[in-house]
Amino acid sequence: MANKGGQAVNLQQLSFPSRVIRGEAAVNQLGGQCAALGGRAMVIGGHRALAAVEQTVYGQLAAAGVTLAVFAWYGGECSETHIERLAKQARTEGIEVIIGIGGGKALDTAKATGNAVNRPVITLPTIAATCAAITPLSIRYSDEGHFRDLFPLPQAPATVIIDTRLLSASPLRWLAAGLGDTLAKWYEYRAIGRPGLFDGMSASASANSRICYDLIARYGRPACEALLRKAPSAALEQALDAIFVFAGLTSIMGRGAHAAAAHAVYEGFTVNDKTRNFGHGLLVGYGNLCLLALEGRDDAELLEAIRLARACSLPVRLAEIRGDLSPAERDAICLAAAQAPDMANMPKPVGSGDVDQAMRRVDSLAAAR
Repeated sequence: MANKGGQAVNLQQLSFPSRVIRGEAAVNQLGGQCAALGGRAMVIGGHRALAAVEQTVYGQLAAAGVTLAVFAWYGGECSETHIERLAKQARTEGIEVIIGIGGGKALDTAKATGNAVNRPVITLPTIAATCAAITPLSIRYSDEGHFRDLFPLPQAPATVIIDTRLLSASPLRWLAAGLGDTLAKWYEYRAIGRPGLFDGMSASASANSRICYDLIARYGRPACEALLRKAPSAALEQALDAIFVFAGLTSIMGRGAHAAAAHAVYEGFTVNDKTRNFGHGLLVGYGNLCLLALEGRDDAELLEAIRLARACSLPVRLAEIRGDLSPAERDAICLAAAQAPDMANMPKPVGSGDVDQAMRRVDSLAAAR
């Protein structure tokens, strides 16, 4: 459709990864995928992630005839400072393809760097804590770790490599974080959905968010057990599909607002030094329970959500996140959560007192259970 000036109206643009490769030893596809995109590569990742796959990455790229020109730490935060630093290095080195390795912040930094220099990005997650490997979005923070904004990107990663053997060796807490963040797709999308509005994109996002929930309800516990055994399993594969593929599709198809109180509670925790680095998805997982309380869901539904959260190794009480918060610190967290941009997506206004009451109700029910 176009207006009289020839300008497109109601323009819709979706960006999906060109290829998602999932399975044991999927990392062995890295060299060929990279060679198809460019001959000079820059690897960006976290210290532990880079150390875990360094030899494999070097071997894969060398065998494919790709020059590994830069092997760089992402900086610890997905901030403008580090994105600009890495983009400058990429330009200086004539980088043709960027490979992001690690968790959400490392992958978000790699994606934003690729956007800054207009180069394709391959993501190789080493933990399953978020759907960052899939989405055309970076969550930016200050250099000190304070949440700043959601930074939309015009292009999703060119290739996503999900190696189930590699991910099965990761710490359980990060799979739990991914399960918590993915459960939020259903809880939050349901909370902010407008029943009177129906279109294909919103219906698709809603359906994918429900798939996320159903997969985790069935496979969350056995997937966690697979990580304790450090062994891939069919249940782990299904949980990883929920975390990466279906959660990513929910984000991509859910145009506009698709986060609410669960993420706002997480954003509230980032203002406190004691809770900031507990883990995005773990805090969102606790925020899911607060969201249900803020919606006024009955005790039976909240108790079922608490049961599922426990099965997925998520915190269900504030003391499990941090037990020594002062009243002033708690108040500051609740106020920041109430004022977070995502909280504005809730159907009714939410104040800091409402957040505090929701936390107390969740804690009381979790303690009783």
